Amino acid sequence: MTKHMLTAMASGLALMAATPVLAQQGGTTVTTASVQGPILSFSVSEEVRSRPDQATVGAGVTTTAPTAVEAMRLNAAAMDKLIAAAKARGIKAEDIQTSGINLSPQYDYNNQGPGQPPRFIGYQVSNTVRATTPKIDDIGPLLDALVAAGGTNIDGPWFGMKDPDAQLVGARGAAIKEAEAKAADYAKLAGYRGAELVSISEGGSFGGPQPPMPMVRLQAMDAKATPVEPGQVANTLTLSFQYRLVR
Repeated sequence: MTKHMLTAMASGLALMAATPVLAQQGGTTVTTASVQGPILSFSVSEEVRSRPDQATVGAGVTTTAPTAVEAMRLNAAAMDKLIAAAKARGIKAEDIQTSGINLSPQYDYNNQGPGQPPRFIGYQVSNTVRATTPKIDDIGPLLDALVAAGGTNIDGPWFGMKDPDAQLVGARGAAIKEAEAKAADYAKLAGYRGAELVSISEGGSFGGPQPPMPMVRLQAMDAKATPVEPGQVANTLTLSFQYRLVR
């Protein structure tokens, strides 16, 4: 098989008969000395699934009052109780973060006659915090404690890894071995003696907070703790390779 035939071999593989151009991706790049020769480019991905070692939950309160000042005052008092409940469950102060405060006027649009403006009711304040904990098994009791302390807006939990990169140490070696075998295979199919590594670029997606779940309002809780199943989170490593095919 000639070098001209290699250009049309497989989709997703780029062949260039010039000095190699390195991938412009984030992460570490390893290069070797540049010489003329056809360049083979491809990517290898490895996924590692692990039980999460931390979780984040969101909790907040909503208050309404005739004036904005009173609505904010009532909300602040309610949030103090919510934050105290989180700390009582072992959440550190540095792991509690306000994620949003909203103040807005409220109107009653019911029974609105023709040409009449809606009736002003007052002001509503919503305040939400997010708390992160490594105690995965305590998420259910934590949610119950937050609701018992007055929390009405609950979202999450989001599961993730505190150090996702540590989960990928073995995946890097596996990806490199797979790339070496693939490059050697293509070199053989194309009639070349072998393939020399030109560059490696790393990318990937790490397990972290998952996309937000719909916010729910909880009014009352049973005596039994809320069941929470952490499952597993996926960390994906993608390495982009360039190999020079040699005679």
